[in-house]
Amino acid sequence: MREEPTLSDVASFAPTLTPLSPEPDGIGLAGLPLNVVAHAEAHTQTGELFDLPVTVRFRPVSFTFDYGDGTTRESATGGATWQQLGAAQFTATDTSHAYRQRGTYTITAVVHFAADVDFGNGWQRVPGLLGIPAGSTTVEILEARTALVERTCAENPSGIGC
Repeated sequence: MREEPTLSDVASFAPTLTPLSPEPDGIGLAGLPLNVVAHAEAHTQTGELFDLPVTVRFRPVSFTFDYGDGTTRESATGGATWQQLGAAQFTATDTSHAYRQRGTYTITAVVHFAADVDFGNGWQRVPGLLGIPAGSTTVEILEARTALVERTCAENPSGIGC
């Protein structure tokens, strides 16, 4: 009788992930959303397990983002760029975060994968989820100051700041 595979048995087949992508690229503004995207896709790899040929499939099922300021977020997806969403810069997304204070922050993410194995007779689920770090990225959060003016630049093109 064949052993039932565990996450530690299939961990060596796990995918390598691409780095996190913050928008705007490495710089944000305090109080405005900074969008963060973690890229992960289903991944299949073949090899040998228990001296038998096997195909292992990993499917991303959730993402944990740590924004480096004590805030974390769970998401069902790794997010999407503003362009992919058809959204303007600084639009809030499922994976964005608005920092309260300026400073330098390190963002990390973990992708949680479900694993399945196929020894040639169909897919069998491996119990549990395998968390794979999606790397880290450092962002600089700046502070923007605004001035109260009487009219907009469209109304008064020669006004202060126009």
